[in-house]
Amino acid sequence: MRIVIAEDDPLLREGLALLLRAESLDVVATAENADAFLAAVDEYRPDIAIVDVRMPPTHTDEGIRAAVEARRRHPDLAVLVLSAYVEQAFATVLLHAGGHRIGYLLKERVGRVEEFLDALHRVAGGGTAIDPEVVAQLLKRSSAGSTLDGLTPRELEVLALMAEGLGNTAIAGRLVVTEGAVHKHIRNIFAKLNLDPDSTADRRVTAVLRYLNANCKV
Repeated sequence: MRIVIAEDDPLLREGLALLLRAESLDVVATAENADAFLAAVDEYRPDIAIVDVRMPPTHTDEGIRAAVEARRRHPDLAVLVLSAYVEQAFATVLLHAGGHRIGYLLKERVGRVEEFLDALHRVAGGGTAIDPEVVAQLLKRSSAGSTLDGLTPRELEVLALMAEGLGNTAIAGRLVVTEGAVHKHIRNIFAKLNLDPDSTADRRVTAVLRYLNANCKV
């Protein structure tokens, strides 16, 4: 796995590189700003990029905009965004740039090495990984009048875990139910959200986008 890291904090940037190299992963470049990151992606064509949301010069949304641009230039690039805070709108913007191979984690998750590496491999493998804290805050927000009104509380729980990027087996383990029950809930979610099984879109990703849209104001 070839990786580019974009992070303006030199300690975190080098710490991430050391951690990943210790796992026998190939960190091909690191960058301290958005322009250097995009140049590195163009040059090295990595499998995945790890990108800080807030980067120089304004430390607002340079990282997220660079991630979206990198995906525009290289649609197969997997992107794992790191943020110091829960910023739901940025998660939605990133997912709208392309639902596959996308992750959004809080920086504190890096310290939980197994969780971080699991998310990294999941995103690189074509899945999604949304930080549980982001999902938890979304659940606290009102979704009155949203497209999710028809979902039961259990179906909302299942959809929230799908938003984290969990597969059916992991969801079953988290909720202490059978995989068959999870499959049934997901089938009901797709039906209630009018997600056609013949659609070319990934229905899990589309369902997650509906969930985020119902709970975030971009």
